[in-house]
Amino acid sequence: MSTTTSSTPTPGAAVPRTIDVSGTAPVPFGRLVAVELRKSYDTRAGFWLLGTIAGLVVLAEGIATAVGITQDNSPGLDFGAFVGVAAFVTAVLLPVLGIMLVTSEWGQRTAMVTFSLEPRRPRVVAAKYVVGLILTVATALVAVAIGAVCNAFLGLGIGGADWTFGWDYFVGFLIVQSLAMTSGFALATLLLSTPAAIVVFFAYSYVVPTILALASAFLDWFEPISDYIDFQRAQVPLRDLSISGGEQWGQLLVSAAVWLVVPLALGLRRILRAEVK
Repeated sequence: MSTTTSSTPTPGAAVPRTIDVSGTAPVPFGRLVAVELRKSYDTRAGFWLLGTIAGLVVLAEGIATAVGITQDNSPGLDFGAFVGVAAFVTAVLLPVLGIMLVTSEWGQRTAMVTFSLEPRRPRVVAAKYVVGLILTVATALVAVAIGAVCNAFLGLGIGGADWTFGWDYFVGFLIVQSLAMTSGFALATLLLSTPAAIVVFFAYSYVVPTILALASAFLDWFEPISDYIDFQRAQVPLRDLSISGGEQWGQLLVSAAVWLVVPLALGLRRILRAEVK
């Protein structure tokens, strides 16, 4: 015996109310970027990370200034050298910033709110990446400003400052820093865990190049292959924009595909399919 259920509402029964949102305008992308930018510094972790980056840059360049003054600028410091010191410091921590832009949603369980307000997850991820680029450029400009102040102090201490800068190095600095942030961002989308992404990133940055160098030293046949795997080494010509020739570009593009494109593609697929709890 079977029964059928009618979809016709019973006379006198309350009709459930629904909200029609089909005519509601989507959230503007600029607003998403503004929200993600605020979230990057409006938490204790984000605030202290940005503060730590600025503090370490000031400390490193302050030490370089003191050394230059006490030794009568024997190391030959100039404006570009101060910016290079800042680049070395920020290259370590900017990827952590890119990681936290992604993983903070999942670690603090705010992804449910974010994806409820904006269900189109690719737009949210794109907004986070744009914020990462904005903060990278802002960090570079702050590093240049701090370098200018330190170079001016050095000039007062030794009777004259060298303002040689080199725009090729600055543009290369921006590109390399953006790639470093992107590397952390890609690993974060793949792992969705702050500790795991940070550990894997530093292993990729420092352990993997060492292993590849050792393998190339002992295995002659592996050396040509390692040039197309070691993304860190492939970026060296970018630092002063001296990259040229099809071989160098091929090494950069192939290694970028291995360490950036593949993790980011897999990470985006995971974010789009992940169950938000």
